[in-house]
Amino acid sequence: MTASATPAIAPPETVLATDDLSAYYGTHQAVGNVSIAFRRQAITALIGPSGCGKTTLLRCLNRIHELAFDACVSGRVLFDNADIYEWGTDPMAIRRRIGMVFQRPNPFPTLSILDNAVAAGGRRLNRRAKLEVAERALRAAALWDEVKDKLSRSPLQLSGGQQQRLCIARAVAAEPDVLLMDEPTASLDPIATAVIEELMASLANQFTLVAVTHNMQQAARVSDVAAFMLADESRTGRLIEVDDTAKLFTKPSDRRTEDYITGRFG
Repeated sequence: MTASATPAIAPPETVLATDDLSAYYGTHQAVGNVSIAFRRQAITALIGPSGCGKTTLLRCLNRIHELAFDACVSGRVLFDNADIYEWGTDPMAIRRRIGMVFQRPNPFPTLSILDNAVAAGGRRLNRRAKLEVAERALRAAALWDEVKDKLSRSPLQLSGGQQQRLCIARAVAAEPDVLLMDEPTASLDPIATAVIEELMASLANQFTLVAVTHNMQQAARVSDVAAFMLADESRTGRLIEVDDTAKLFTKPSDRRTEDYITGRFG
């Protein structure tokens, strides 16, 4: 399906959708008129060459984009069919329900592994409750067995892959409905990458995942749906095509998608 085929009101099997969404940095339009619905408890991969607006689109989905200097949006982002940009909506509440994992691991260096795992509201918990939340989150991130005897240590003592899983645990601890991932394995070695990919498949049983990736093989391995973006002559990112991953990678409906997937550009 193409961007224009997506209805303004998301179908019931979707939890998150955009409706004619555009994103700007000052006067520059970075993302143009994107309409896409994200399937509940599935992994959607956003693919496309550098500079096509993938990360900007991702950051619009939980209102992190607006934190950038001179950034704004038009159109709508529908979360359970309510516009998250509607006047009076609490952006912090949105970010708790739509969590985000960034490209590079970013644990809080002054907090212990335990406190990192429950950073969202952890200070309000007593020791026992904090341990329960941390264990649940760290198990969900496939990290508990590796750190259960090191909870008081600095997260900087962990490997890069472990730090990234700790950041995933931190996001999971807030019990979000959606988890956004911006190239979560870009800075990791192949072994750590494989662990994160397995973890993503496991998390999709509970959460809706939207992941930006430059790795076509990774998108083919882990995602259920793939969305291809491309910048036009004005450097505005456009949604070219979105479909089930298997179909988009084998029988894309747009020649530009085929050219990108087969390596003719990008």
